[in-house]
Amino acid sequence: MAKTGTTTQGLRAAIERSGYYPALVAEAVEAAVGGEPIVSYLVHQETTFDANEVRRHVTVLVLTGNRFIVSHTDEQAADGTSPSPYATTSTESVKLQRISSVVLSRVVANPESYTPGTLPREVVLTIGWGAVSRLDLEPAACGDPNCEADHGYTGSSTADDLSLRVSEAGDGPDTVRQTLAFAQALSEATTATPDTGR
Repeated sequence: MAKTGTTTQGLRAAIERSGYYPALVAEAVEAAVGGEPIVSYLVHQETTFDANEVRRHVTVLVLTGNRFIVSHTDEQAADGTSPSPYATTSTESVKLQRISSVVLSRVVANPESYTPGTLPREVVLTIGWGAVSRLDLEPAACGDPNCEADHGYTGSSTADDLSLRVSEAGDGPDTVRQTLAFAQALSEATTATPDTGR
C-alpha cells in the first residue's frame, strides 16, 4: 500500500504498515535520508508472479529539500548463491538538480464524461535522472520507395530510471491519490530547484 506524508515517523509507520520486512526497509531508507527533513514520501508494495513463484517487492520514494531518494527491496528464493531465501535492498540518492523528467501518465474511464478532480483509474509515475536510458532504434529510410541505399538507423533515447504503476483496482483509491500527491511534490521541487548544469 502506498503512503505519502511529511514526517520521519509517518514514513516509518507507512513502511511498517506495508508489512514487507519493515526493519530492513526502514533501516536502509533512514540511513539514506539521514537527518534531512522529509517533504514527501511514497511507499509502494507490489506482488508479481514469476513462472511458478510469487515475488513481492517494495519501493520507497522520499523527497527532501535537496534530494530524491529511491529504495527498492526484493526477496529471492534460495538459489546457488544462498541456501536460504534472502532479500536485497538498495538505495539511491539523487540531487534534485539531476532530475531531468517527472512523467505522470493517467488512465481515465469514460473520458467523454470526465469531471475535473475525478481520480484516474491508474497512474504511471516515471522519473528520469540519467542513470538508465532506453534506446529504441529502427532502420532509417528516405521518401523514395525505389531507394535501396543504406540510410543507417534512427531512434530515440528515453530516460527510464524508475517507473511505478499504481491502479485503483489493485492498490486502492488512496494509493492513486497518494501517488498523484508525491508526483506533484516532486515536480514542484524540481521546478523550484535552480539548474546548475551539473
